[in-house]
Amino acid sequence: MNAQRPKLNAERMARLVEISRVLNATTNLDHLLSRIISEAADLTNAEAASILLLDPKTQQLHFKASSNEVPPEMADMTVSLDGSIAGAILTENKPMYIQDVSKDSRWNQNVDDAISFHTRSILGVPMHNVNQEPVGVLEALNKNGGGDFSIQDFETLSILADIAGVAVEQARLFNELQQANAELNELDQLKTDFIAIASHELRTPLSVILGYVSFLRDEAGPEMTAQFDNVLQAAVHLRALIQDMLNLRYVDAGTAALTRKKVNLVALVHDMNLERDETAVAKEQTVHVTLPDHELLVLIDQDMMEVIIGNL
Repeated sequence: MNAQRPKLNAERMARLVEISRVLNATTNLDHLLSRIISEAADLTNAEAASILLLDPKTQQLHFKASSNEVPPEMADMTVSLDGSIAGAILTENKPMYIQDVSKDSRWNQNVDDAISFHTRSILGVPMHNVNQEPVGVLEALNKNGGGDFSIQDFETLSILADIAGVAVEQARLFNELQQANAELNELDQLKTDFIAIASHELRTPLSVILGYVSFLRDEAGPEMTAQFDNVLQAAVHLRALIQDMLNLRYVDAGTAALTRKKVNLVALVHDMNLERDETAVAKEQTVHVTLPDHELLVLIDQDMMEVIIGNL
């Protein structure tokens, strides 16, 4: 190849600009890879194209996509960086043109056998991210008509590879962010479920404990009163913690959780039986409730109103 590289014609440049726009707007990695190999084969007039991506954690190349149908056993197949053409392109970080793969000891015939394809020549270029670090390899296989790949093909594939490299990294980050958000949402749901169980399911047995301990304290002699007081204080503290968790649940939910409906506030307060509230009894407090004889209809979220009155 000559040192002086001809400029791409206006038609190819316009095509690459449009491809860049489309690729950078695609966040689904599978769709992105499929589009890249399709464009690579079409732009270079190749019989096929393939992509191998570098795993940033294991630092291994993985066969990711091909314009030929790939059997399941080849999906995500690992390709050695040592002793392979793709590995040499990545580690040396430069394009390679193998005009006759049968004469190159690095060529793996098993790949051809697996996808029922006969590779004669490979034009391979490294894919780079925004920091110009190699993140994969884009290959064009066999020039249609049996000819050689041109300088224009080399330039086109190099530009497409860099466009693709940035798009792939962007898609990977987007997918990782989606996965992280899904995990956070799952954890948040687990927390919400726990708060719901703790704040509702534990309130009833705790109320029973408070009621019985208050009764036993009143019936016990002086020598047992202090011990029952300790039990009551611990139970009251536990109920306060449960109430705090219930409050937290509503705070986390925000105003979107409010479901307003017409409620008879007189009946709501009456049914709460505040004069016999276990916490008040345990603290030897007296609650007086004075309610009107008529209905008092209000537009409220009933569950939230019960929490507010319970807090007071």
